[in-house]
Amino acid sequence: MEERLFTPGPVKLPERVRNVLSRQIIHHRTQEFTEEFLEVRNLFKRLVHSPSENFVFFASSGTGAMESAVLNFFKEGDKVVVISGGKFGERWVQLGRHWKLDVIEYKVDWGKSFDPNMLEDIIKKNDKVKGILYQISESSTGAYNDPKLVKEVVGDREIITVADAITALGVYDIDPVKEGIDVLVGGSQKALMLPPGLSMLWFSDRAGKNLTDRAFYFSIKKELPKQKEGQTAFTPAIMLILALKESLSMLLEKGIDRVESEYRKISYALTEAFKSCNLSIFPENPAISMTVIYHDKADIIRKKLLQKGIRVAGGQDRLKGKIFRISHMGVDLFDIGGLIFVLDSILAEEGIIKERGKLIKAFSERI
Repeated sequence: MEERLFTPGPVKLPERVRNVLSRQIIHHRTQEFTEEFLEVRNLFKRLVHSPSENFVFFASSGTGAMESAVLNFFKEGDKVVVISGGKFGERWVQLGRHWKLDVIEYKVDWGKSFDPNMLEDIIKKNDKVKGILYQISESSTGAYNDPKLVKEVVGDREIITVADAITALGVYDIDPVKEGIDVLVGGSQKALMLPPGLSMLWFSDRAGKNLTDRAFYFSIKKELPKQKEGQTAFTPAIMLILALKESLSMLLEKGIDRVESEYRKISYALTEAFKSCNLSIFPENPAISMTVIYHDKADIIRKKLLQKGIRVAGGQDRLKGKIFRISHMGVDLFDIGGLIFVLDSILAEEGIIKERGKLIKAFSERI
């Protein structure tokens, strides 16, 4: 039985992407690759609503792009504020401290979103803050942090805002210029519907003025001149770049505004259906990329789903055994409907809902 993925990475691969990945590989030092890569760059510009050439791709997981952001835009000793409300906020803290930044950790309770007033107070109490690093969608908890609220706090201060959009890019219609994002990082295995191994980093002209030369492999100064010409400084993830052309085309053919609308619809229907069955939604302000349920039988539910060939994600660290996470990325209404059908049966077996069909009915009424 083929396992069905509802995890926040990797996600189900569309047939069009799988078709590209099944082809024979081409060499990267060829005109053919150059033309394909330049087309990918043009498509990516359309995704982020910016004609700027200020972006690079790396053969790495999303963490590689996060590390690149730390190394390329900040110097040793620079003071940065990290909004830390989950495992991936903690990763910003770890990366910053590893590379000897002066990290001020703004700890947010897991499942909560940041408070703009608290962020404002932290900045006022600390001189010479150079950057704010945060997650748009904190996938360990399902919480959403609105970039526009970060922008409002920063105002006209000379502070670089760095947004981890790894589980937001391809979900939300992100316009980094309008939303005040100076550095945006993404990863391939989430809403871009590719296997792991490709990351991306976009940056504003303002952030570009701060470019350093501290990195080797993750150096923007090495990569950007090459990539503008359709080449790379090091061996690229060739097949992932070719497949990215297909996944970006799919998103743009539908329209990224419509894509976001469909994610919102699924998120709303799932959230309200679970609430109607007295199940708790863990995040206070949920991201639309996933639905996260808090329940003392979370692990039992997750394991029973797995026995039926459905993989959802469990909790990490302090949330281990307390939540299960249902990704909306890479799936459609048919997939979600199948999940709800099986989950309804499991919830009834466990006595969490009193009658079979309650979750199915609640979801159907809202979708």
